[in-house]
Parts: sequence; structure tokens; C-alpha cells
Amino acid sequence: MSARLRGSRGGRGRWLLLLAVVLAVVGPAAASGAVDPTYDADGRLIETPFVPPAPPPSRLDEQGALAAALAYPKIRDWVARYPDAEIVKSAELDTAKRTWTVKVWADETAGQIVLATVQDSTGRVTQAWTGPQVAWTMARGYPGAFGRKINDPWIWFGLCALVAVGLANWRRPLSLRNLDLLVLLSFTASLWLFNDGRIFWSVPLSYPPMLYLLGRMLWIGVRGRRPPRPADRPIWPVWVVVVAAIFAVGFRIGLNVEKSNVIDVGYAGVIGAARIAGDGQVPYGTFPVRQGTECGRADVNGVVRDRIQENGRCEASNDRGDTYGPINYIAYVPGYVAFGWTGKWDDLPAAHFTSILFDCLTMVALGLIGWRFGRARLAATLVFFWAAFPFTQYASSSNSNDALLSCFLAFGFWLVTSAPARGLFLGLAGWVKFGPFLLAPLWATYPEWRAPRRGRRLVLFVLGLVLATALGFWVLLLDGHPIAGLQTFWDRTFGWQLGRDSPFSIWDWKQYRLPDLSVVQTVLKAGLLLLAALLAFYPRRKSPLQLAALSAALLIWFQLTLTHWFYLYIPWYVPFVAFALYAPVRREPRPPEPVPDDRPVGELVGVPG
Repeated sequence: MSARLRGSRGGRGRWLLLLAVVLAVVGPAAASGAVDPTYDADGRLIETPFVPPAPPPSRLDEQGALAAALAYPKIRDWVARYPDAEIVKSAELDTAKRTWTVKVWADETAGQIVLATVQDSTGRVTQAWTGPQVAWTMARGYPGAFGRKINDPWIWFGLCALVAVGLANWRRPLSLRNLDLLVLLSFTASLWLFNDGRIFWSVPLSYPPMLYLLGRMLWIGVRGRRPPRPADRPIWPVWVVVVAAIFAVGFRIGLNVEKSNVIDVGYAGVIGAARIAGDGQVPYGTFPVRQGTECGRADVNGVVRDRIQENGRCEASNDRGDTYGPINYIAYVPGYVAFGWTGKWDDLPAAHFTSILFDCLTMVALGLIGWRFGRARLAATLVFFWAAFPFTQYASSSNSNDALLSCFLAFGFWLVTSAPARGLFLGLAGWVKFGPFLLAPLWATYPEWRAPRRGRRLVLFVLGLVLATALGFWVLLLDGHPIAGLQTFWDRTFGWQLGRDSPFSIWDWKQYRLPDLSVVQTVLKAGLLLLAALLAFYPRRKSPLQLAALSAALLIWFQLTLTHWFYLYIPWYVPFVAFALYAPVRREPRPPEPVPDDRPVGELVGVPG
């Protein structure tokens, strides 16, 4: 009995000794993180909070993070471009993510030239952005940033194959028709490099196809196009082209609904429509900005775009979305009325609706053009080309506003014999994006500047332009200060566009220590204005085929001069290029050979001798 008691007491003693050791070890550690306990009014203990343990010490210091980043080949090579500049560097530790953010600045012209992320535990560079990739996230090559699923190779090259099979001349592989088609599809090489973030390769590769198309359209616009040979007859019957067009239309709509995204351009359209139809405000100068109190979640890059705006609502910012013409925002009003807007940059069904609507309306206009000038085959061909051409699908899947411009221009071309209709639709297109106004002299003098009643036709054309302007600029009356609204409109549109910089052309690469081509750009701009004026008078008389080709030439030349160019602009001239290449051309009858005759000349021409 006493032995059992002694054993029990010895067991308790050992447990008490073990507990004392644990408390001796854990107690100080817990106490080091403890704060004062919390009591209620009666002195009862409510809780004893603890401060989380301190983060582990950093393995790198600022100099170590800078050294790791500057040794990275991509960063090292880029910084070497600025041997004579005063380089400023900084590194900041994110204690939660255990990563260093490294930034490097050069002179005032170049600004920040490096943005990198270095992992603290390993010293490995996990992100390295240089040059244009620092300020332009769209230059970094994020997968599917524009259009999502359309960038999948099997979809993109499947559409290329569909266009090639349907429109190529398989009887004569080396024909000019096939070369035209190959050039149109060759923009793909530039786009693929852009998707990989290789801007200094992708941008130069966009110019050769544009230069070829410019020369081809100018040639057709001045000289016309020769009639097709028997070997140039299309292989597909009309019904096959119709079936292929229907399939392509259904596919592009489904792709837009299920597997696309809305870029900032489409989002801007929804905001403008909400300001007009929802708030009764002038859209210019009232867009949500990234200033003030944050009120939303961070995106995948850790950036919070949502802020409390002056109207008191939490809205996702789009600071420069009010840079387009007023017709652009009015066009989004039906979608906004039908689907509304949450104030966030979410799925934006109103933008999807507007993009699909004007995409389909463009195809309707192309069908009407084709039926008017070439009946069923041309109508089916033009619709098929638009529906299957991957770059028009690229604009649709990005839900941009570029189909609006194509739509209005296509309807204007369909009604080409009506001067007021030409002026109206040209004005509507111009007040979406301003480039189409370059077509005004050409369209105003169609079909011949010396034709009878040319003064009356010119007045009607101008009245059409005035009506389009009135349909757009009534929005400046919404706040009761139209003059101030006009000034804000100019500052937010032309004033900003004329002075903007961009890495998506070769004209603004001086800041990257590349050749300064601004003089060449200025010469091209002057040449464009001269050409626009010249085409009003030459050729003296223009056919619809020539009008389409010359319209395409002006739009292409305009895009060649842009400081900010992008693949979404290609659909602007697609309707005109397609018409110029595929509209039927009839062979003119040859005049009869003169018959030798010995009679006096007066008798041959019916003049009395």
C-alpha cells in the first residue's frame, strides 16, 4: 500500500517537473509577444491578445536586392543603354510577400526604365520589366490580355485557314489574289510577338503589310483592277460561302459571349453612356479617376482601381476614357439601358452587347453593299471575310469600339449615291474616332468634282455632316455650360491625343535611345493631308471600286502616321479593302478596228464634203 502510494506520488512529481520545464521554455516566448489583457467594466478578464511573432530577418538588404536585379541579363542590358545618364535606384521590401521591388530611373526623358521583383529568400529575379514594359502593362505580354480565347493558336490559325481556303485562288497559287490574302494575314506575326512582350520586334513588323496594302489600294484607286481570268473563278459555290459565313458569325458571337474580355476602351463606352443616360452629365471631365479613398478589392497585380468619386459612388477608375468622340458614348446607351452598370470593371454586359450589335450591323452593311454591287456572291464573300478574318474577331473579343467606326463607314458606302447619307455616316464615324474625317474631301466630291449640280451635292453632303455633329454634341448641353464643355472636350480628346506618347509605333522610340524618326513622321503627316486634298479632284471621275480603294488608302496612311497604333485599328479599313479586292470587274468591250477606206475624211465622219 505504501509502495503504491510512493509510486503514484513519484509519477505526479515527474509530470509536475515536465510541466515546469515546458512553462519555463514557452512562457518567456509567449510573454514576449503579449500585450496588456483586456478587462470589462467589472474587472473581469475578456481576452488576452497576442502580437504575432516578428517576421524572420531578411536574407537580403537593399544593396543585395539591387545587385541581384542589376545582374539579371535583361535588366543589365537595358541599363547599359544609358551610359551617360544619372542612374537612380531603389529597393523596397514587402514583408508580407518576402519580395523586393526594385526600381531604376535614368534621365528626365527616359524616366523609370526598370521595374523588377526579387525574391528575398533566394535572391532570384521573378519579374523583370524594362523600357516600355514599365509604364505600359499591355507591353508585358500577359496571356489573353486582349481578347482572351481568340489568342489560342488553334482558334487563331483555324480562322486564318478558313479565310485562306474560302478566298484563295487554288488554281493559280502564285496569283496576286493570294499575295493580297497572305499580306492581310501576315499581321499575325507581329501580333504573336506582341503577345510575347517583344515590342521592339512586333512594332516594326506591322509596317510592311500596311505599306503593301497602301500601295495596292492606291494602284486600284487610280488605275482600277483588271478583270479576272477564267482561272481566277472562285472554287466555292455561293451556297458554300453562305454556310461558311453563317458558321463564322455564330462562332464569333459565341466566342464573344463566353470567352472574351472588355478592355479599357469598351469600359470607357459604358462609363460615358452611364454619365449621359444615368446621371445626365457631360461625359468629358467626369470619368472616374484613381484618386481619393480606396473602396474595392485589388486586382491580380495588387492594384486597387476603385475609388470614391465626386458623385459619392465607388467606381473603378478609367482616367483617360473620355478621349473619344460623343457618338462613341451615345452608341453604348442602349446597352447601358438594357444591362446597367455596377460601377466596377466587371463583366460589363453592356459593352458585350454594344460590341456584338455593331459587329452584326457591320456585316449587315457589308451584305447590302455586296448585293448592290455584285449580288449574292459578293454579298456572301464580304460577310464571310469580315466574319472569318481573325483581326475583326480580335476587336470583337476585346469588346473595343472599333466596329462602330467600321459600321458607320460601311453604311455610308452602301448609300454612296446619296450625298446627305454619305455626309451623315461619315460624320458619325468621325465623331467616334476622328480619323475618318480625312475622307471628307474624297467623299464630298464623289463621283466627279466637275459633275452637274456639284454645288447642290456638296451642300447636301455638308448638311449630313452637320446633322451628325448635332446628333453627337447635344451632350454638351447637359450641364448647361456648352462653351466650357466644348473646351473640356477639346482638352480631353484632341488636346491629349495630339501630345500623347506611346511605344506602339516607331515614331516615339527616342526615349529608348533609338533613332529619332519624328521628322519622318511629320513628313508623312503632311503627305497625308496633301493626298486627302488631291483625291478630291483626281481621279476626276471615280467608280465605287476606286472610292473604296482610295478610302482604304487614306485610312491606312493615317494609321502609318499614328504615334499610338494597335491591331484593333485594322478593321477600320477591312470593308474597303475587301470590296476593292473582291468586287467584280467587268471587261470593257474592245473598240472595233478601223476599216481602211479611200473615201474623203469628211464622208467618214458624216461631214459634208
